Amino acid sequence: MNEQEPQTLTPNNDDLRQYQEHGAAKALQLGNRGPLKLDAQGRLDSHILDQYKALGFYVFEGVLDNQELSELEADIQAIQKRAPASPKATVDQNGHAALGQDLAGKNFGWVAPLSDPVGGTSKNQGRHPVKMHEPQPPSDAPDHVLQIILGSLQFSDACLRLYGHPQLLAVAEAVNGSDFTPFNEAIWLKHPHLGGSVAWHQDGTTQWDRPDFDEGTHGFNFMAQLYGSDAENGLWVVPGSHTGPADIKKMMLDAGSDRLTNAVPMMCAPGDVAICNRQAVHGSFANTSSKPRVTLNFGFHRRSSVFGSIGNGIHSPATVYDSERIFERAKMIGYGISARAQHRPNESSYAYAPLKAHTITWDEAVRPVIKDYNLLDLGI
Repeated sequence: MNEQEPQTLTPNNDDLRQYQEHGAAKALQLGNRGPLKLDAQGRLDSHILDQYKALGFYVFEGVLDNQELSELEADIQAIQKRAPASPKATVDQNGHAALGQDLAGKNFGWVAPLSDPVGGTSKNQGRHPVKMHEPQPPSDAPDHVLQIILGSLQFSDACLRLYGHPQLLAVAEAVNGSDFTPFNEAIWLKHPHLGGSVAWHQDGTTQWDRPDFDEGTHGFNFMAQLYGSDAENGLWVVPGSHTGPADIKKMMLDAGSDRLTNAVPMMCAPGDVAICNRQAVHGSFANTSSKPRVTLNFGFHRRSSVFGSIGNGIHSPATVYDSERIFERAKMIGYGISARAQHRPNESSYAYAPLKAHTITWDEAVRPVIKDYNLLDLGI
């Protein structure tokens, strides 16, 4: 191996444990966590916004109540039971037609246990430049485990209702403006003892050369935690790395392995929702722990970043994002708001400015309409 190429070293268990403990301690000392605070006008607390802009991520504690967590858990368990039984299967584990077989989109992503399928490859436009360490899987491990479910709002009413969460949408407005647009939605699964890694990367691919580029150009993801996340099974982030393109190969060379020196884990309890800048360097190690992680991702962009841009081809077919495309995709926000209002009638709904002149109502007649909605994802 060329000495200038980063290495993925087999970690000593004691060294790895020390790295995880040190990272967790640093994460809890950053000051970028706490309740989601809005003022009387529904605006996000300025200190929270400042911390997010400075560090590139923030953990909102206790956003989801027990009822919502239970509903999400039931739906996600049902999705997994109805998912294809293997990467190329057309039936589920019970031999019935698998979920999504009538859809044009590829909605279920699989990974070999404890592997890194994209690091150091040209996949996803080569944005994962270096491979992560791949631990030896258990002797009884299956050939593949389900890692990601895309287009999740069409499979889960609970996820659709979460998408219309009024406080989280207020955060999206505070960060990206009242005309914010969708990005995409996904459920990430980190199975205990089996979950694969996601190599270090920055999400943004199309906007780095904009003359008005800044720390928020490529948007952000919300990451709602069903069971919580920690240093063993959670996402790791390099604080402050969202202000421009990063040399990830050099960062790994400097660290001597895939354990980046300045990275910290996203420490979350069940019901916490993190916001993470898509430009921040982030990744996750293979989950050798006994703890599952289920993360519900849903992201948003500035309209100015999306309008007139050509999609990156990773999250949906590459095409120019015009007003019609943006409007059609933004309808999902309206459906989420409506579905949540019907389910939680005593909760004040969020008013989404781009749809104020339109009546967007969720009902059973809409269900077939939103099939393959994620083919309109706005990926930049």
